[in-house]
Amino acid sequence: MKVLLVNGSSRKNGCTAAALAEVEKSLHEEGIETETVFIGNQPLSDCIACGTCREKGVCVFDDVVNQIVEKAKTCDGFVFGSPVYYAHPSARLLAVMDRAFYSGGKYFAFKPAAAVLSARRAGTTASFDVINKYFTICSMPVVSSTYWNHVYGNQPEEVAQDKEGLMTMNNIGKNMAWLLKCIAAGKESGIQIPENEKVRTNFIR
Repeated sequence: MKVLLVNGSSRKNGCTAAALAEVEKSLHEEGIETETVFIGNQPLSDCIACGTCREKGVCVFDDVVNQIVEKAKTCDGFVFGSPVYYAHPSARLLAVMDRAFYSGGKYFAFKPAAAVLSARRAGTTASFDVINKYFTICSMPVVSSTYWNHVYGNQPEEVAQDKEGLMTMNNIGKNMAWLLKCIAAGKESGIQIPENEKVRTNFIR
């Protein structure tokens, strides 16, 4: 079993990375393989609604988004991490998630996911809600912890002092591993993934 962790910060080794590292450590202790992807700090395109991914199955912009979708095909769970900017996740991460879930949503469906946030002080719960919406619209079990999935700190050294935050990250890893093992046991018992209905309603009459 493998979990893909996505670092949505512009800083490769910042507070978000520190939070994700704690989740990763916990997953390793539970025997789960991991891989971390840093989305980088170079310009990234937002979705332009061109529809190319519907025809070709990949985003027209061949960057880290297509790499994440390709990795998603063989991963069993996901952790998306972001710093908080103006009580919101990073625009970079949301651009990546918009395009990844639109072009490759079927590779994320029914796989557990967790959102992880880092902040100096506030805005984490609003950001937590934004990222979780990607999971709930894609039939993904949302992995919870023993508190909201965030850490506090302006620098990684300060995150290291947030003992409750680190505990929360550690418990995310434990809960993710438990859920992955439950899903695997279910598959071995013959439990199939549900076939969801798809109906679109246009409210403009």
